[in-house]
Amino acid sequence: MGVLETIAGPQDLRCLDDEQLTTLAHEIREFVIDAVAKTGGHLGSNLGVVELTMALHRSFDSPATPIIFDTGHQAYIHKLLTGRAGLFGSLRAAGGLSGYPNRAESVHDFVENSHASTALSYADGLAKAFALDDPSQLVVAVVGDGALTGGLAWEALNNLGAAGRRVIVVLNDNGRSYAPTIGGLPRHLERICDRDKYVEVIARLAGDDVETVRRGRSATLFGMLGFDYLGPVDGHDIGALERAFAEAREAGGPVLVHCRTQKGRGFQPAETDVADRLHSVGKVDARTGAPLTPAKPTWTDKFGEELAILGEQRPELVAISAAMIRPTGLWSFSQRFPDRCFDVGIAEQQAVTSAAGLAMGGAHPVVALYATFANRAFDQTLLDVGLHRLPVTFALDRAGITGPDGPSHHGVWDLSLLAGVPGLRVAAPRDAVTLSEELREAVADDAGPTALRYPKSAIGPAIPALDRWRGIDLLRAAPLAEVLLVAVGSMVAPATEAADALAGAGVDCTVVDPRWVLPVNPAIVELAARHKLVVSVEEGMRAGGVGARVAQALADAAMATPVTVLGLPAEFIPHGERAQLLRRYGLDSGGLVRAVLSTYADRIAAGPLSKARLLGRTTVRRVREGANR
Repeated sequence: MGVLETIAGPQDLRCLDDEQLTTLAHEIREFVIDAVAKTGGHLGSNLGVVELTMALHRSFDSPATPIIFDTGHQAYIHKLLTGRAGLFGSLRAAGGLSGYPNRAESVHDFVENSHASTALSYADGLAKAFALDDPSQLVVAVVGDGALTGGLAWEALNNLGAAGRRVIVVLNDNGRSYAPTIGGLPRHLERICDRDKYVEVIARLAGDDVETVRRGRSATLFGMLGFDYLGPVDGHDIGALERAFAEAREAGGPVLVHCRTQKGRGFQPAETDVADRLHSVGKVDARTGAPLTPAKPTWTDKFGEELAILGEQRPELVAISAAMIRPTGLWSFSQRFPDRCFDVGIAEQQAVTSAAGLAMGGAHPVVALYATFANRAFDQTLLDVGLHRLPVTFALDRAGITGPDGPSHHGVWDLSLLAGVPGLRVAAPRDAVTLSEELREAVADDAGPTALRYPKSAIGPAIPALDRWRGIDLLRAAPLAEVLLVAVGSMVAPATEAADALAGAGVDCTVVDPRWVLPVNPAIVELAARHKLVVSVEEGMRAGGVGARVAQALADAAMATPVTVLGLPAEFIPHGERAQLLRRYGLDSGGLVRAVLSTYADRIAAGPLSKARLLGRTTVRRVREGANR
């Protein structure tokens, strides 16, 4: 029996000797590599925190002492040590183990939001709450140097340092988020690590002796904010970590323990991967880290290719990333135009408002973000870009259902949020051809902000239009069609498949792709007037999205044509495979057939659809039963 098999909870770690701890660290790495190779998930980030997580659970009594992990993609080791090893076969699968901390899984998981830079604010709030009853209660927050580039982290540090409450901030410094950490912070951390020279410089500037500075708080930026600073500590030396944590525990106020770790440690393919240390992988070979199936071209790939081409044609074009140059497709652009591509760190608010400044200066910025992370900069989008009607283009990757990363990573709120920004136009391409067209239209628009949204998936075949009328692509048509299907972006393919299935049973649909889906094109209202029923479908929230805006446009025009809005419910969508989740919420072709027939049958019963009467209830019932099968 291995040492890992004896660990049922954190308490079992505390009786291990040094040799057993070394063996356990090795077993954990082998376990994680093997498990993630089979399921996909975050690999490099977890391999780098094995000893650090072991030392945390040996030093602090979780859950009595909360341990909060920022971002949470490095919490696999935490899950292993808190009794969840047997669930790793279901990692990130529907109904299985979450890829992030999850409050429903364990009392040891305090936070399940997997957006970066939040842990210190959670810790600040917890410490305030605990201080009302027991000022001695300790809170531990683990934050990476990459996440520390986010503004929210500094707002929390500003409060934590001044308040003097018992919070230990564990800085996991591996020099990276996805890519190397950018900005002035990493330079400061490097100077701290060269501590002797750094202390000498500070002492000389302050006019103090070296030992006074070494003991005091003036030697680091964290000290100046009010933290006792400990470190740097080797994040792979459990003994050194435990000694630092013990010293931090004895302090009466906020302490920052600076731990240096190596992302991807113990797996040679991850250690040498220059892109992101195998930060996140699909199913891979457990020996080489190579994908088991060849990667298919994705929407991100196509966006990146097109933007690089446009960069050659438009010298005013610049690109902005929030610590995700490669994941958002900007790598090629950054290599061709290094002076026109800006990585601002994990700081979406900075990305958007700096884009506003760039636009004021005559550039046309393209801000490439995951759709879920664009939520973090809504105020800046609304008032810093929208109010000024600035020509900024937002490229929203991973829009809609993203799959195994779960609730905080699904990009399902963007349409509902962006619909409320006056003057902002949103496009939703259906294939590679329309992505290229709409991106070109976006960067050529100097009248105000634009956005493109596209999903996390391989890019499918082209879906040609029969005609383009007043900016709308007509995809399916029939002379006697009484149902108008308005399909948004990724929903065009299932909508056309559903229309073909319905036509085979005599239920004819007109299918259109609005291309620019917000604000609603008045031509949609005109088309609706020619039909007896409108059905909209989008891979976003039903509440406040495109369908809701179509219904409002018809109501404003005093048009009685009913609108059925298909999309996602106003709830947090769980993790699982993307195709599986789309089926679950009726956003595949079979689900659309069932939804159209259900509404259509109700209209038959109500009597206003002349063609429905001709079809008869038997035909509708037969098609519905076929869709259910």
